[in-house]
Amino acid sequence: MKHLLKMGDLTPEELIHILDVADKLKADQKAGGTAPLLKGKSVALMFSKNSTRTRTSFEVGVYQLGGLGNYMNAATELQSGRGEPLKDTARVLGRYYDCVVWRTYRQRDLEEFAELAGVPVINGLTDYAHPCQVLADLMTIRERRGALEGQTLCFIGDGCSMANSLIVGCLLAGMKVRCVCPQGYRPAADVLMFAHKYGEKFQLLTDPTEGVKDADVVVTAAWNTAPGTPESERRLRDFAGFQVTSPLMSKARSDALLLHCLPAHRGEEVSTAVFEEHADEIFTEAENRLHVQKAVLAVLLANQ
Repeated sequence: MKHLLKMGDLTPEELIHILDVADKLKADQKAGGTAPLLKGKSVALMFSKNSTRTRTSFEVGVYQLGGLGNYMNAATELQSGRGEPLKDTARVLGRYYDCVVWRTYRQRDLEEFAELAGVPVINGLTDYAHPCQVLADLMTIRERRGALEGQTLCFIGDGCSMANSLIVGCLLAGMKVRCVCPQGYRPAADVLMFAHKYGEKFQLLTDPTEGVKDADVVVTAAWNTAPGTPESERRLRDFAGFQVTSPLMSKARSDALLLHCLPAHRGEEVSTAVFEEHADEIFTEAENRLHVQKAVLAVLLANQ
């Protein structure tokens, strides 16, 4: 693994190795501290849009591993915000830092950056993929269930970055995946092509009730991302019936997990009652961002 730009960059063996490392790092941290695996290393944390969990978990994670993490707002603090070409920023930061984490919009910008930087690059979220979040989801499921293979996960929501990454990551891990999206909000075409190679382990559905039936894990994410706009009004119409409510969760297994990448819009993609009922696993999932990202950093920088 040279970079982590999307879940498809990983083999099944690499995915499980990251989760194994994350489990050990979490146990070490709970026991009193983590070995300084990044001693003498520096990580650029470049963010082109707002972040709570991704930014803070990477900052804390690099610190716990003994490295230097520098946060920078790409829109307001770097010359890229005033028009410096992306390729120049990549070639400069790659000469200063041992690794770059970038949260941006277009996947192709991230991939161009990775080609030119000359150091490992980690996707902190693009419109196409959110691999760090999905690794944390898989870590959480494995903690709670003991295994990933054979588990059935149902994602309900917009077929964007979370859906794309969950589909690929869960199938690589040996899980069954049902993706439930309204018409017009399907996952990326290349992700669906990948998924259909897994035959009946993958289903693309439009009925949430059908999707959650006997599921071991239900996952949702915010889909109303621009409140107060015409786009928001359209989405509120299009996603009617897609809220994860207590009656809907009752169709899943009685011990089903609910995961949410946060921030949560209670009353839209999930009801307040369901969110609070499953808050423990949701915030464990959020905590696991820290441990799994430390694992990704440790694996990527191990031989540098």
